[in-house]
Amino acid sequence: MTSADSPIVLIVDDDTRMRAAMQRLLKTVGLHSESFATPEDFLRHKLPNCPSCLVLDVRLPGMSGLEVQSKLIEMGVHIPIIFITSHADIPMTVKAMKSGAVEFLTKPFRDQDLIDAIQQALKRDSETKQQQNEIAELEERYGRLTAREREVMLLIVSGMLTK
Repeated sequence: MTSADSPIVLIVDDDTRMRAAMQRLLKTVGLHSESFATPEDFLRHKLPNCPSCLVLDVRLPGMSGLEVQSKLIEMGVHIPIIFITSHADIPMTVKAMKSGAVEFLTKPFRDQDLIDAIQQALKRDSETKQQQNEIAELEERYGRLTAREREVMLLIVSGMLTK
């Protein structure tokens, strides 16, 4: 894997010590990370084109983590999210998971639980990006077909013989 393909973990937490601790932890397992103190800082950031995931605190100044998740969905951004919080309740957890969160961890959490969730999220994002690349390649190939080739292809796909 080239450095451009190296996975990256994005962290949004208003607690400076928590962000630093997560970055140190991720460094010990060879993962690159970038951290943001506010949701606005994160939303202004251009997302990388490599496998990535977002570790997102639920309670943040200005905009909650759940609102960030909704905003990303609204923007058409699909990045696996791992929520972390000190103050969880069941409806909040259910809402996050229904909206596509990979995991919902309550502080304090075990380091290994966070690493496992991140590895799962990065694997999911890597598979998604690979599928998107394959679809884009197929669409590009389809676009190069002539009208007659497209017509023949549709007939073959529908089960007709090639004769």
